[in-house]
Amino acid sequence: MDIATIFGLVTALAAISGAYVLEGGQLDSVFLISPMLIVIGGTLGATTITTSVQTLRQVPAYLRLAFWGASYSYQETIDLLVQLAEKARREGILGLEVVLPTIPTPFFRKGIQLVIDGTEVTVLREILETELVYIEDRHKKGIAFFQKAGGFSPTMGILGTVLGLVHTLGNTSDAGKMATAIAGAFIATLWGVGLANLFFLPISDKLRLRHEEEIAHLELIMEGVIALQSGDNPRNIRTRLLSFQAPRHRRQEV
Repeated sequence: MDIATIFGLVTALAAISGAYVLEGGQLDSVFLISPMLIVIGGTLGATTITTSVQTLRQVPAYLRLAFWGASYSYQETIDLLVQLAEKARREGILGLEVVLPTIPTPFFRKGIQLVIDGTEVTVLREILETELVYIEDRHKKGIAFFQKAGGFSPTMGILGTVLGLVHTLGNTSDAGKMATAIAGAFIATLWGVGLANLFFLPISDKLRLRHEEEIAHLELIMEGVIALQSGDNPRNIRTRLLSFQAPRHRRQEV
């Protein structure tokens, strides 16, 4: 589980709800079915219009990625690439077939399989770059989904508030009851703005961060695989790939 995501969400909710309670507010007054239905249902409906059913089905996977995203060890990947390069120099490219099933990343396995198949370097780069393009496209659909939801949510909140005010002003003659009803109408705006800024937009930005981290890791793998196919010296491969790491994290020898 991603500690930063959980900590940030809990901190924001605790600060807002705590301040509200300290001012004498009652939390149960915020959880009204009608405003929540307008904001959540309206936002999901409007966002669904802008996307496809396939993307909608992937929403649970996007949420899992935001809250339980994988971490990448550049050093372990570099070490593995160097080990593969050393094995290829000792036993030949076909010697990599033995370790192919143990390679954890599908993109990594595909690259090594292409090397084993004798794919020419320029063709190998083209294939792997095309794979990266389609990976980026899939990631951007999830980012865009939550970003659009973050845009629709406040508008749905305003819509809910307007509907509540129309109903209140048209059906209430008692001034005391009217004040309470007007206050309740603004709950929709609260939900709209709150969901946008505490959930939808932060999740979109978290998915963008996950995307950047994964693409950077896959680019490292691609450069290592291409260097391996080119027959570069394992030490030179390590030196080249260490440029993907910050200087303080670099380790020259295993």
